[in-house]
Amino acid sequence: MTRINNNVGSLIAQRVLGTNNQSLNTTLERLSTGFRINRGKDDPAGLIASENLRAEKASLGAAIGNAERADQVVNIAEGGLTEIATLLEDIQGLITTTANTAGLSAEEREANQLQIDSILQTIERVAGATSFQGKRLLNGSLDYNTTNVSANVNDFSINGAKIDSGGTRNVDVVVTGSAQVGGFLLSFGGANIDLASADSEFVIEIAGDLGSRELTFASGTALGDIVDAVNSFSEVTGVSAVLSTSNNAIRLESDELGSDKFVSLKVIDDGGIVGANSGVYTLSANDTNVATPGSGVAFNTITNVVRDFGQDVTAFINGIRATTQGTEARINTDFLDVRVDLATGGGTGSATAQELGSVQAFTITGGGADFQLAPQVDIAGKVSVGIQNVAVRDLGRVTTDVGGSSETVFLADLTAGASLNVVDGDLGAAQKTVDEAITQIASLRGRLGAFQQNTVGATIRSLGIAFENTTAAESVIRDADFASETAELTRAQILVASTTQVLQQANTQPQNALQLLG
Repeated sequence: MTRINNNVGSLIAQRVLGTNNQSLNTTLERLSTGFRINRGKDDPAGLIASENLRAEKASLGAAIGNAERADQVVNIAEGGLTEIATLLEDIQGLITTTANTAGLSAEEREANQLQIDSILQTIERVAGATSFQGKRLLNGSLDYNTTNVSANVNDFSINGAKIDSGGTRNVDVVVTGSAQVGGFLLSFGGANIDLASADSEFVIEIAGDLGSRELTFASGTALGDIVDAVNSFSEVTGVSAVLSTSNNAIRLESDELGSDKFVSLKVIDDGGIVGANSGVYTLSANDTNVATPGSGVAFNTITNVVRDFGQDVTAFINGIRATTQGTEARINTDFLDVRVDLATGGGTGSATAQELGSVQAFTITGGGADFQLAPQVDIAGKVSVGIQNVAVRDLGRVTTDVGGSSETVFLADLTAGASLNVVDGDLGAAQKTVDEAITQIASLRGRLGAFQQNTVGATIRSLGIAFENTTAAESVIRDADFASETAELTRAQILVASTTQVLQQANTQPQNALQLLG
């Protein structure tokens, strides 16, 4: 049937040609941009998913940058600490050299003191000058701020604490088991040693965690003299003696508390001791052991070494069982990493290392170095590290006997005129202080190294994998498949060309009506 007014075939060809042109344009756009989704109408659900994945990629990339920045910050701090460690080793050598008093002149000792003063000043400068973009790293500005420090806390350190902005965190310690010394109670049946004969000897070997000494006593030796003899070797044995006048006995105790401290006793020759109830008894706080004959071991029956170990404090910090050593308790969790050294003694009304109970040790009010190492900005994605002040006034904290009295000293006390100077000061205490400073610096370096290796390094690797997987997921949804799109391009081009030809023929079809008109 032939019509002129309405060319339906042409309309059909036009519609199909428009569709094919649209398909061709879509394919050309995808091949030009490389994306399968260029606007919302291409794939509404896919667009939403890909935009969310793009946002995650941005956060992951920023977190990787943060972790790399944290690694650089720690590298700079490590450089300063390495130099301080070398300087402390130099001081240690100077102290040992100066202790050779018979071989050094007064001028040489003074010259050594000048070197120590110069080294201490250099440590102070390094601690104050080590910085990252103007932020001081080793002067205590990255340490934590605390208040309400309990008198029952000797010392503490905060290695890490996650705190909400403007918030605080209390550190509460509950002591469930007391720290104890190792030791024995020695009873001689009187105020003096009573041996079988005047020429008999009482020979014992006393040992502690530092070493041992053999001591020999004659009949009639007063208990006070035995105490003095034992205490004269305390620095090499780690064992001290205390006279218990209430029952004519001697308490042998390890100088420090803890399970790695001990007192051992070996009776080499009992000398035929004849005192009533003489022997070795279990150590007790009130020295009542000697009052119960039979609870001890007679000297002449001790054929082998008897040994008694101390005990570490048992404690919980903020509800978490602490790792303890002596009077120190520590926890290391994702939110809190603290060490607390509890005071000794009892009767204070709250917990100490030797009194059960609870004590609010201190309150953390802020500070520390916070690094955002996760894409999500919340407390769980933050890592907090504390870097203590390494200035000489805070390094090497040791409580020791200086000039016959107990005193807490620091590295700064090695300066000229101070109590630990090498010209006329206490060289033994000076060496202990430097040893402690070396230990503190080494511990800080080790902790920062573990942070770099296990926290920052692992974070960079895990974030890198997450970034790759997120990119792959976003690519699957949004990127164009060139193999498929080039095939679609060929198809669309052929369809457009063929439809154009069909449209041309449809447009010429009405001319057939002229033939009917003759």
